[in-house]
Amino acid sequence: MTNAFAFDPKQFDTAQLESMFFAPARAFASLSVDYTEKLVNAQLEATKAYSDTGLAQLRSLMEVKDAEGLKSYMEGQQKVATELTERLKGDAEKVVALQQEFAEESQKLTESSVKQAQESVQESAKETTETATKAVKEAAPKAK
Repeated sequence: MTNAFAFDPKQFDTAQLESMFFAPARAFASLSVDYTEKLVNAQLEATKAYSDTGLAQLRSLMEVKDAEGLKSYMEGQQKVATELTERLKGDAEKVVALQQEFAEESQKLTESSVKQAQESVQESAKETTETATKAVKEAAPKAK
């Protein structure tokens, strides 16, 4: 007598495993890599801008030859400080926007994965119930 509920590797559903585990994991990994790439690019861009500003200021300082030049240089520092403050604010806003986008996309992926898993479990339960019902109906006449 065979067990109707025994695991049959020939009937193992790799598509279900793919849809429930591997596809969502790949989608989240892809989202993470995209986010990391955007964040690194934003950091590199900001670093370059700050480095360029610093080097430009050093070059301006090296050109100071007298008291009037020093006065002019010092007055220019106010403008540079204002520009750097605005740049820092913009860079911070960019990072926050990237984080919000990542959080929203992660949430969408999670919701989609949960919904798909629920549907898959329901379908699997339905198939199992049908198989069990069929097995009981087939076994009932033999048991008499």
